[in-house]
Amino acid sequence: MGWREFLMCLAFAFALPIGQAMFKWAAIYSARLEGPFVLKLLQNWPLMIAFGWYALTAVFWFYILTRLPLANAYVFSMLGSGLVPLIAWLVFKEQLSWQFVVGFGLMLIGFLVVMQGRA
Repeated sequence: MGWREFLMCLAFAFALPIGQAMFKWAAIYSARLEGPFVLKLLQNWPLMIAFGWYALTAVFWFYILTRLPLANAYVFSMLGSGLVPLIAWLVFKEQLSWQFVVGFGLMLIGFLVVMQGRA
């Protein structure tokens, strides 16, 4: 994996939790809307932005997979998954436990181990 591919995968890893934060924002916005669920969906402009973000990231993921094997690229999803609770804590003031901190540290160690095996 070259530097360009590495940076693309890293960008994708950050795009995932940003999308999750957008969906949380849309959920908060939805709570302020009134009416049937379907009408709330249609009026929820943050949700439409989140869907658009996910569409762009899906195309980006497809592009990455045209350049790398899935097993190499997917390792970066571990980073993105671990960043979701971190963003929830920073942006939405959700609580994090010490178990999360330890688990995320173990995920980072696992990521480094896997990447060393791919080098």
